[in-house]
Amino acid sequence: GVLSGTLTLSASMTFGRYVLAPVVAGFLDAHAQIDVAMLQVERIVDLIDEGVDLAVRIGPLPDSTLMARRVGSVRRMLVASPDYVASHGAPDTPSGLADHQVIAFTGVIQNGVWRYRDGAREKTQLVTPRLETNDAATAIRAAEAGHGITGMYSYTVAKSIQAGRLVPVLDAVSPPSVPVHLVYPQGRFVAPKVRAFMAFAAPLLTQALEGLTPAGAGQSS
Repeated sequence: GVLSGTLTLSASMTFGRYVLAPVVAGFLDAHAQIDVAMLQVERIVDLIDEGVDLAVRIGPLPDSTLMARRVGSVRRMLVASPDYVASHGAPDTPSGLADHQVIAFTGVIQNGVWRYRDGAREKTQLVTPRLETNDAATAIRAAEAGHGITGMYSYTVAKSIQAGRLVPVLDAVSPPSVPVHLVYPQGRFVAPKVRAFMAFAAPLLTQALEGLTPAGAGQSS
């Protein structure tokens, strides 16, 4: 029969805007009787309590009661414009960030702390942001305009890197990539609309995340 009803999805604002939205648009075109409600919030939602059918989770999955399908991986990285690097140079070590202008996107650099990899260990570097924002697009525009170094998820800046508007900074110590999953509540019955979205979206999300991973990205964890 024809699939119908409302499918409620949850993702972060950033992932929803850069990756999930075009996939949802294609799904709506393919299923005229299904409506989609997107809940884009910077927190982990309780799928059952908040009536969410499917969610995107980035990072390890601590909740073993959820069913999950891995669709790819992302990582956090530092970038700056070529003009900024030409004028100010690039830091050779994380401590060198103290001598640079930093644009802090709070989804990656929280409370002035950049987390990086030193061999097998994770370490932290304090920075004093010239600009702090909770909107990735604002931070990217500021970085492209040459106002400093910003920390971003790989999928938000891959196109800017490919176009030459941004270049990686301190890439050798960027944290390793983390998995991206589609998750939904465990149960004996999975709604047909959920199965349909999983079948439609999973390969497209995998393709999108592969295409939005800059050259030199770390291996999946």
